[in-house]
Amino acid sequence: MKKVNFILIGFLLIGLSAMTSAQKIKLISGSCDFMKGISELNLEYDYSDFGVGKFEDEADYVAKKKKEYNEDEPGRGDTWEKAWIADRSGRYEVRFEEEMNNQFEKRKIAIKAGKNLDAQYTLIFKTTFTEPGYNIYISRQNAYIDGEAIFVESANPDNVLAKIHIDNSPGRGVTGYDFDTGYRIQEAYAKAGKELVYFIWKKYLK
Repeated sequence: MKKVNFILIGFLLIGLSAMTSAQKIKLISGSCDFMKGISELNLEYDYSDFGVGKFEDEADYVAKKKKEYNEDEPGRGDTWEKAWIADRSGRYEVRFEEEMNNQFEKRKIAIKAGKNLDAQYTLIFKTTFTEPGYNIYISRQNAYIDGEAIFVESANPDNVLAKIHIDNSPGRGVTGYDFDTGYRIQEAYAKAGKELVYFIWKKYLK
């Protein structure tokens, strides 16, 4: 019985360790003082140039996965590729926005983030790296993303007000049943949105 308990405790510690993160958020330039008093923040996303796993270029990763899936089952790779792209707007951006707004509300900050095209300021979240992770029951690795939060004046995007780097934002299911790659990655975006607001609140809005 004691042996079983030790094993269970070991698995629990491994799980807790996997949930911890060396996530780092750092102000690279500028200031978010402009967010004091605003009520809206427009959100945009940039996936134009980022690596995935061992691949420096996302296109190479997609080509490899698509080929492997199609060889295994004709058409499966094409379906996977469409889902890979669709998850951006259907899952990643949704969770990023949800967690930003949850944190604004929790901290009683009267800012609504989303597709607010009339907002004076825009946050462009640029993905710079994605680790999809995996979960095969007996072994797992969290997903994580690296990104850059770029705040600009909406009417003049060349006017960059602040840049904040987010490194190693982890993504996994709380219970560990995160066998779907898209789910793991969406939770990495959710964590990024959550911690970004916390960082801004603590430094500028508290």
